[in-house]
Amino acid sequence: MNLIIDIGNSRAKAVVMDGDALVKEYVAEAFNASLFAEIMEAYPTIERAIIASTRGDELSAKEVAETRLSRVVIFKPATTPIPLENHYYTPETLGADRLAAAIGAQALHPNADIMIVDFGTAITIDFVEGGAFKGGNISPGVTTRFRALADYTACLPRCYATEEVLDYGRTTKEAIEQGVMRGIEQEIRGYIESFMQKNGEKCVIFTGGDAKYFVKRIKNTIFADCEPVIFGLNRILNYNAERI
Repeated sequence: MNLIIDIGNSRAKAVVMDGDALVKEYVAEAFNASLFAEIMEAYPTIERAIIASTRGDELSAKEVAETRLSRVVIFKPATTPIPLENHYYTPETLGADRLAAAIGAQALHPNADIMIVDFGTAITIDFVEGGAFKGGNISPGVTTRFRALADYTACLPRCYATEEVLDYGRTTKEAIEQGVMRGIEQEIRGYIESFMQKNGEKCVIFTGGDAKYFVKRIKNTIFADCEPVIFGLNRILNYNAERI
């Protein structure tokens, strides 16, 4: 069994994997000794772990995991061997979650060109084409956009994501809600339209905490219940274990 530790901007996720099957998911503010002890008590047959972090705290997580596990991999896009060709010019600046998602998506859809949209603190739009990670773009996420309007204006209120779809806002609150949500919708539609013009089998994957708001707005997408980041990290861990 594998332990996948994905530490994001706002939360840490620890996932127990048995082969390619997700067994149990833990979510906390941080990955620490008490959480690790809880996981190992429930799943003592875990043999190895992989850690990916956007916070820069992967070394402390590694120290915790190494108290019980002999094989712990820190995923670094610039140095960790991966089962996917990487065309990014500066892999040392590439987010581990972005590359892991690309690897997971490519494993799930090996014969397709893939566009992965991750709706998190930032929205990342990445592309796997011709069996290689080509790169992608980053823009502010849903919460980030709402917060920016509230923080950088004198009178606009703080608003939040909504599932309501209106042609136009009839109050300032509705105007902000629809402006942010529909702005992101149109942004992603533009990417999809451009992507779909290319030849070959195509697949568009939505993932991340805010993906649920846009799956309903934008059809012909795949909502990744088993997140491609987790699946990709699991594949990277197995790939490195096989190289020993």
